[in-house]
Order: sequence, then C-alpha cells, then structure tokens
Amino acid sequence: MVFPIPNRKKIVCSLYLLFIGLIFTPAFAQSGIQKAIDALARDPDLAHASLGICVIDVESGQVIASHDDQRSMIPASNLKVLTTATAIGLLGSDYQFKTELRYSGSIDANGVLNGDIFIVGYGDPTLGSDQMEGADDLSAVMAKFRMAIQQKGIRRINGHIVGEDSYFTSTVNGPNWHWIDLGNYYGAGIWGLNIHENLYYLHFQKSNKLGSTPAVASVEPSIPELRFYNEVSSARAGSGDNAYIYGAPFSYERYLRGTIPVGQGRFTIKGSMPDPPLFAARELEACLQSVGILTNEPSLSGRQFRMRGQKMGSANVLLTHYSPKLAAIVERTNIKSVNLYCEVMLRTLGKEKGEEGSIDEGLKVIRNFWTDRGLNFNGIFLEDGSGLSANNVVTANFMASLMRKIALDKQLFQPIYNSLPIAGKSGGMQYLLKGTAADGKVRAKTGTLGKVRTFTGYGTSRAGKLLAFCMMANYYEGSSGAIRQKLAGVMRTLCE
Repeated sequence: MVFPIPNRKKIVCSLYLLFIGLIFTPAFAQSGIQKAIDALARDPDLAHASLGICVIDVESGQVIASHDDQRSMIPASNLKVLTTATAIGLLGSDYQFKTELRYSGSIDANGVLNGDIFIVGYGDPTLGSDQMEGADDLSAVMAKFRMAIQQKGIRRINGHIVGEDSYFTSTVNGPNWHWIDLGNYYGAGIWGLNIHENLYYLHFQKSNKLGSTPAVASVEPSIPELRFYNEVSSARAGSGDNAYIYGAPFSYERYLRGTIPVGQGRFTIKGSMPDPPLFAARELEACLQSVGILTNEPSLSGRQFRMRGQKMGSANVLLTHYSPKLAAIVERTNIKSVNLYCEVMLRTLGKEKGEEGSIDEGLKVIRNFWTDRGLNFNGIFLEDGSGLSANNVVTANFMASLMRKIALDKQLFQPIYNSLPIAGKSGGMQYLLKGTAADGKVRAKTGTLGKVRTFTGYGTSRAGKLLAFCMMANYYEGSSGAIRQKLAGVMRTLCE
C-alpha cells in the first residue's frame, strides 16, 4: 500500500501551532483569574476606591494576575500574618511565654513574710485566658499561685502584692488607635503582665421596648471601680451587637453607646481592663484572703510600686508558669484575629531580638528579618503588629510575596498555613465560598476596618499548584458584606 506524503507546509504549520499551544496553555488557564480581577476593577462600587490584587505562583515566583499591586493600601488584620510569621521565624514554634511568682524579704518562724509578693510578667497574652485552649483560666492560675505561697510556709504578708509589668515599655496602645476602639476588648492595651486577655464581660439585661436603655446587669470578672455612663438603646430584634465601650487605659470611667437588640435575657459585650497588672495583684490578694492569708499593705501595679520609689530588686522565685506553645498561640491569633496576641509578639520581638520591648523596636526587628530574606519594603509603613491602626499601609505585591517566602520556608510554612482560616470551614472564612470550587482549598487571613476589606493567603488550583495572593479594597461604596462577596468571587477563580 502507498501512503500519501503530507504537504510540508501543513506539517510546519501544525508543529508551530502545537508549539505555541504548549507555551501558552498555562496563560490561557490563568486568564480566568485576570478576567475576574479586571471585571472587579470595573465594578461601580470601586469606581472611587483603591483596589490592590496580586496572585503569585509559589513554585515559579511569577505574578500570574494582578491589579495595581504596588499601591500602598491599608491591610487591616492581614498584617497579623507578617507579625506571626516573624515570631515563628525568630522565636520558634515551641517558644513559651513565662510568668514568675516571686517574693522579697524574709519569712520568720511564724510564717510572716516581711517583704512583698510579685507577679512578674514576661508578656504572656494567654495568662488566665478562658478562651485559649491549653491555657489555665483565671481561677486556675490564682490557685496555682496561692498553693505555691502556702507551700513556702507563708501565712501572712507584711508588704504588698505587686503586678510587675515593666518587661515592655509603658506605651500600652498603638500610637494612632482610634478612641472608639480603646474601651473595647479588641483595643485592649498591652502590658508586661497581661491577665484574662485584658478583658471583662459586660452583661446587659435586655429590654422589650424599642429605644429604651437596657440596664447593666453585671461585670465579669468583677472590677468594682468601673463606672458606666449608659447611653445604649434597644434596637429591633436581630440587629446584633452595635454597642461600644469608650474609655482609656488607667481610667475607670466608661461610656456605653450604640445599640443592642430588644428581647429577654442577657446580652454580653466585652470591654478592655483599665489596668490588668493591678487587677492581677488584687485577684491574688482575694484568693489568698479566701484561705486566711492576709496582707497589711494595698495591692499595687508595678507602675504604682515604682511611683512610690520602690523597686523589686532581687526576689526569690516561688513558681514559674508557662503559656501554651507559640504555634498554638499563632493559630488562635490568625483564626480569631486576636489583636492582643499579635501586639505581645511584636513587643516580645523587640525585647528578645532588639533593644527593648517597644512597638518601634519590634517593627525594626520585623523589617530586618524580612529584608534579609529579600522582601522589598518600598511603600510599606507600619505602626503596629495587629493591623488595628489605619495608618499601616502595605502593597498587595508585598503581602503576596511574603506568603510565597513563607511557603518556601520549612520552618514557617506549616504553622502559618495551619493558622489561616479555611474557606467554608473556619474563622472569618467559615461561611465564605462554601460549596464552591474554593471550599477547603483557599486559606486566608481576613481583615476588616471601616471601608477596608482584605484577604491574604493561599489557594490551590485545579492543577494542584499553590498560589499566594493578597486582595485589598479600601474606601469602596456599598456594604462591607457586598465587597466581601465580590472579592470572594476572585478567590473562587484561583481554584477553578
């Protein structure tokens, strides 16, 4: 049999088209992401907004889709990924915060301590927490401290109980945190000695009458000095928590404003403690009194103790209490977006890897750590570690590049990846992208401030490629929920 000889031009043309197809098939596969980004950029609600998006192929390092990814924008809580990854990198996943119980002076034959008891903080943000898995809650911590004092044979204290808080500098809040935030749990200050996540629960007795003022029922744990000026009103059923607590550190006056729903029973919001070190000292005093161990001097914070011209000096260690490991703390930090934890990490980085436990020194340590790893900080301006300040700005390219560098680092990747909320499953992503191609395949830190919505994390493509991304929208029109869904639409394309 004789086979016809194909036309040479047809062979060359077919080979050329095959070659071009092999080269550009990935680009065609990725064009859906860019088309979704371009469509979002044309959305009327973003006509006057800033939108920054960057998607990077982790393996190749190539930017496969983007929009204005070099523009400096507010990241909100997306900044936590930078702080937590640095903490893991410099302190290690197994790092534990400690708190020491100490005493000064001498104990006589009758069990009288002629000296002072000190609760010495080293920043542990989980001390006495009722929310951090693996941490002892407030009553358990105080029971441990009491038992250590009893076992030492101390039956009376001729001196003070002091909440020693000088491990960090005296700046307890971010320099430009908003007044509306400071009295609420998410704006709680950061001390060298933190306790019960520096928060209290404020319970309202709900009212059935629209516009009426629901009564303050109780505060837990008790802080007797707190004085509330209650201007909260009752809104329609199902309107949610729109109540805010206004107040500054060290001040016990609190203004309550906003609304809670009408109804029956109690409604609870969370406030920031005015002075956690003093609270810790008083809690221990009360715990000791419950078993007959009395003091003849008032309990003090370390600040008050120093204002009296007194110093701890050399003091004997009675007990050292340790926090859960840092990897577990980082996981809760990013899934629950806990500002306190992140701000403690920032100051601890400054204290242990820099010159002092301050915001500025911690930020310097972060910058140096990542600059040494090739991350470009052009257009990056930082004021805190949690993202609560609206003066923080980053670029989408910076954040996506950060996520790629994390993914390529064996020490960092697993603890950070495990800490990111999962689409359709957990954290701020729990109800997002459920039932889509991205369900369970996108992990992202969410961020929210007034007119700011952000997502930074990873998506796994249908081909199994890991993509690092950042998406930020600032000063958009419409509701926060609507822009959240529109950004989610772009995240979905990463996995399609």
